[in-house]
Amino acid sequence: MFSGHYFKIIMIGFLYSLLLSITMLSCTKNNNSAAFTLPTPITPVVVPPVVIPTATGFAKGADVSWLTEMEASGVKFYNSNGVQKEGMELLKSLGMNSIRLRVWVNPSSSYNASADVVAKAVRAKNLGLRIMIDFHYSDTWADPGHQTAPAAWASQDVNGLKTSVASHTTAVLNALKDNGVTPEWVQIGNETNDGMLWPLGKASTNMANFTALINAGYDASKAVFPTAKVIVHVSNGFNNALFRWLFDGLKNNSAKYDVIGMSLYPTASNWATYNSQCLVNMNDMVARYSKEVMIVEVGMPWDGAADCKAFLNDLIAKTKTVTSGKGLGVLYWEPQAYNSWQGYTLGAFDNSGKPTIALDAFQ
Repeated sequence: MFSGHYFKIIMIGFLYSLLLSITMLSCTKNNNSAAFTLPTPITPVVVPPVVIPTATGFAKGADVSWLTEMEASGVKFYNSNGVQKEGMELLKSLGMNSIRLRVWVNPSSSYNASADVVAKAVRAKNLGLRIMIDFHYSDTWADPGHQTAPAAWASQDVNGLKTSVASHTTAVLNALKDNGVTPEWVQIGNETNDGMLWPLGKASTNMANFTALINAGYDASKAVFPTAKVIVHVSNGFNNALFRWLFDGLKNNSAKYDVIGMSLYPTASNWATYNSQCLVNMNDMVARYSKEVMIVEVGMPWDGAADCKAFLNDLIAKTKTVTSGKGLGVLYWEPQAYNSWQGYTLGAFDNSGKPTIALDAFQ
């Protein structure tokens, strides 16, 4: 038996030897190995978040549905310094934040059909622009004097038309969704002063049918994009009697929509009067129907740029004063069209393909 004193000495020596062995092992594995060191801590790579434009604030934009057709025809666009730019990018640089695109059902060419709309919408999305989809429910132009049903729908009764409206709306919106596009607004019908899909959806002869078609589009839109705001669009935003007649009729038939859209195409001599009447009308729509309002189309002759700029400055300012902030925005119709493209002369580019001073109003 060892005494307690010798036991303590032996244990201290043992612990010292063990500590020394561990220390040496941490410094070298053997005489031929490299020094062993602890790995350097990995600094995590910080990936900046993707910035998605907020769907808030005043909308300043343009309908540019002709864009792909113009490009295919060799039309080019230039900034004020003569530098060639992509059309939507150029409009964004001028202060616009929103793009509107029309949809036709079975057009004679591919333009404004679903695939063309999706292609333009993806471009707009990639530029961080907000998007409005404008359903015409026709194979061609729909406006106050033309609301022709698509040829494939011509023999349908109103229930068939409701189904077709819903199916077409759903198909186009799903195509957008599949390509990562989320429209902020969906317009059901274009300039539907007297309804759409004539004769069955003509408002002056059957407001109930027109309402049923609007509701079919509304329900289809909300099923794909629940947060998208649905617009019913009427021209002549200065004409309060027209708007009261139509929207009273829709209200009496339980129409579903979120926003009242307006067009306004004045001249140099009457724009101030039209703007004042339009403001009265917008405030009346808010008070009477508790809806938001939006100017979804405007235009004036391209060669009267100073008058057009004054018109736009005043209209944008007035729309921002609408009751309770319910004036959502102002959009120019095809401002990039120039050199009388397809006979249109109400754009805001000069004949050299540069924007006129009219678009300074969107800055």
